Amino acid sequence: MPALDDSVQFVKGVGPKKAKLLEKLHIATLRDMLETYPRDYEDRSHPVRIADITEEGKYAVRAVVGVEPKVSRIRKGLTLVKCTVFDESGTLAVTYFNNPYAAAQLRVGQEYLFYGRVQGTGRARVLVSPQAEKMAGGEDSPGRIVPVYPLTAGLTQRDMARVAQAALAAVPGEWPDPLPMVLRARYRLPDAAEALGAIHAPRTLDDVTEARRRMVFEELFLLCCGLQQLKERRRGEDGIPFAPVDNGWAFWDALPFAPTGAQRRAIGEICADCASGRPMNRLVQGDVGAGKTVVAAALCALAARSGWQAAFMAPTEILAAQHAETLSALLGKLNLSVTLLTGSMTAAQRRAALAAIETGAAQVVVGTHALIQQSVTFHRLGAVIADEQHRFGVAQRAALAAKGHTPHTLVMSATPIPRTLALIMYGDLDVSVLDETPPGRRPVETYAVGKNMRKRITAFIDKQLEAGGQVYVVCPLVEEGETGLKSAEQHAKDLQAALPHRRVAVLHGRMKNADKERVMRAFAAWEYDVLVATTVIEVGVDVPNANLMVVEDADRFGLSQLHQLRGRVGRGARQSYCVFFGADKGETARARLKTLCRTNDGFEIARADLAQRGPGDFFGRRQHGLPALHVADLAADLALMQSAREEAEAILAADPGLAGYPELRARVQRMFAQRGDEAFN
Repeated sequence: MPALDDSVQFVKGVGPKKAKLLEKLHIATLRDMLETYPRDYEDRSHPVRIADITEEGKYAVRAVVGVEPKVSRIRKGLTLVKCTVFDESGTLAVTYFNNPYAAAQLRVGQEYLFYGRVQGTGRARVLVSPQAEKMAGGEDSPGRIVPVYPLTAGLTQRDMARVAQAALAAVPGEWPDPLPMVLRARYRLPDAAEALGAIHAPRTLDDVTEARRRMVFEELFLLCCGLQQLKERRRGEDGIPFAPVDNGWAFWDALPFAPTGAQRRAIGEICADCASGRPMNRLVQGDVGAGKTVVAAALCALAARSGWQAAFMAPTEILAAQHAETLSALLGKLNLSVTLLTGSMTAAQRRAALAAIETGAAQVVVGTHALIQQSVTFHRLGAVIADEQHRFGVAQRAALAAKGHTPHTLVMSATPIPRTLALIMYGDLDVSVLDETPPGRRPVETYAVGKNMRKRITAFIDKQLEAGGQVYVVCPLVEEGETGLKSAEQHAKDLQAALPHRRVAVLHGRMKNADKERVMRAFAAWEYDVLVATTVIEVGVDVPNANLMVVEDADRFGLSQLHQLRGRVGRGARQSYCVFFGADKGETARARLKTLCRTNDGFEIARADLAQRGPGDFFGRRQHGLPALHVADLAADLALMQSAREEAEAILAADPGLAGYPELRARVQRMFAQRGDEAFN
């Protein structure tokens, strides 16, 4: 009898070679296989008659091979297998591409259940490269629901099914269930063993639906339990008590403008956290231009006021330099020193910066990942700020915090997400939302166009330049790659040829940091009229004079990323515009881009983006620091997520250590240990 922790290598038909391939899918044991859920299911349980296939699509067909399969070589390296199958209602052509073994597997006169895609209609119908299962004589219900697993080169669905069957056979009769029975009853969820059986060997698609609902609830419930425990543990730690502030705080007078109500609210929450005696762990999220830097400046001033240093980590050197300039202008009025530390500094600059940080002369330190290097020693680090949170792994944030003793931590994100989702995505943090735009920012006029507008848009670029503006042009590639996509380098050449009297520069991620910095600063100084770039400018230096953004192949980007790019313009007094090419790439692309034309509200755009693309693309696969979710979809399963969060809070309020739920406690620890969170190790 196999055990769940046995290696998949010992499953019949697997062996060492395929076991190594399975490891690429993070499957080393039978237990891993149980937790690797199918990405889809093929419904082969309802075969159709050949005569009833009237349109293209996927079908299960029970038919007999009527003609000996014929193998032909149509060109070097490409073979074609053709045969004809029939049932009582008609005949159907079957074709296999580059699979000469199909001819050997199919026997004339034998009945098979074929499953695959039918292309063409009428007499031109062809069943292309179908799966074929041999039928036993007189079998009444040949079809079944077939799981479709993620694969890697060298593995087949048959291999995955073989390992899944072995894993199910290893499930003990008394399979421990992490979900308390009261929750299973309240939400009418099957038990764990029943759900696993339905996931990997379902009888009907309804079985799959119920099992998935159970698995989603379990996964989100475990996640919420773990995040809630993390939050409570951090609240129990001793923090650095910063001196409380009153309405006469000099920081307010140092601002060159009146803060928005949302900024005042967020800063008030930060001040209260930092005076509480517990370490602050807060997320400030806000739309492009909502004024997050002012909130970060307030925390820096708060730390310095109490004799502590603040460290501000940005994802790029360009952005770090911009923040250093902005903070110097703001905090200089309070006689606070701001020091920049980046990887491209000269040895002498670096030595001076490191010395200032170690002695405490640097009260506010702004930098990139360079801040977390071993050579950086802080005198008294009391506050940590991570900008563009989704671009940092949780480990990088923790490494910076480790430079002090439980410093207050503020993470900032310009990726607006619905508050309910934010509470889950950043469930171990408190959340502040900047939902107001500072006065004076005019909405960016946005247009989605097709390539037939190319000449008019080029003329519009020239018109904006003639009026004294500057222009960003964003391309998805650096060099020519996929057919038809605009590369940054080629497009810069094309644009320079079309506008020979204009100064065109190019910027992309493969350039050296010093070169990127030089080009960006030159553009900000108006030494160039047009900057053709990849998304390296998504987070970049403010250029208030830039008032037009053109995005090539915009259908290749997520809506939230396009909204971030649009935020590069509209920062000055001039009316700004954004043009997205790609509206002629089909109805879906047109509808997506029209969302951006309709609204400048980042939260509404984020909701549309989540619904269309899912959180994996939205946040980056490993960037937000959550444990990996195998089955839950944070966008589609929002209602279940809310229920799971409420139930987790209720159970932990009564039993913070989960002493009465040993299996639940063990599963939460395992989930977060895989994330690498030391609090659960």
